[in-house]
Amino acid sequence: MLRRAVPLLALAGATLAIAACGGGSGSTSTGASLPSGCEQVSKPPPQHRQLKKPKQTVTRGEKLTATVDTSCGRFEIQLDTSSSPKTVNSFAYLSKKGLYDDTTFNRIVPHFVIQGGDPLQNGSGGPGYSVVETPPQNATYQMGTVAMAKTAVAPRGQSGSQFFVVTAADAGLPPNYAILGKVLSGMNVVKRIGTLGDPASGDLGTPLATVVIRRISVSGG
Repeated sequence: MLRRAVPLLALAGATLAIAACGGGSGSTSTGASLPSGCEQVSKPPPQHRQLKKPKQTVTRGEKLTATVDTSCGRFEIQLDTSSSPKTVNSFAYLSKKGLYDDTTFNRIVPHFVIQGGDPLQNGSGGPGYSVVETPPQNATYQMGTVAMAKTAVAPRGQSGSQFFVVTAADAGLPPNYAILGKVLSGMNVVKRIGTLGDPASGDLGTPLATVVIRRISVSGG
């Protein structure tokens, strides 16, 4: 049974709601009590990015790890180059280009997902291109799974720059979202971020406080 059937990339109406609740560029956290390990930070300004689609440089089976430095700590992702080389290639390219630097987790749904990677900071942005890598029909989205967000009308496996990390035991999502990898370490940081969503906002996942992705770096081995 599906736990949620909503798209993981904000549509226009949801974007307005998130933007209205999140404050404008340069705004600070909303005043919510931050958990230990989180710093109070200002919301970065939106960035309009239009990048060219990258050439495929990641090889299938290559061992790659992404390190995600945030204002609530650091976590690492074991990137799934065996099943998703195109998706990983795009993510690594965007990381190298600095697209993720000073972006926020714009959607935080407690006990479901945390979502970030939007240079516009409101859930509607992307890198200026998309890739498609259809996940297998038996794909599941369990705790620690990292996958790419898309709208409900986009093809299965399409992605831009936005990604989500599952904080539920099982998100119950259909196999529509390209799988980027799995949290390798720092799941406690992911859960910490996951406490900062407003339960009253439902699947909109309005953050109670700003959590900034300072940098994502991808390394081999």
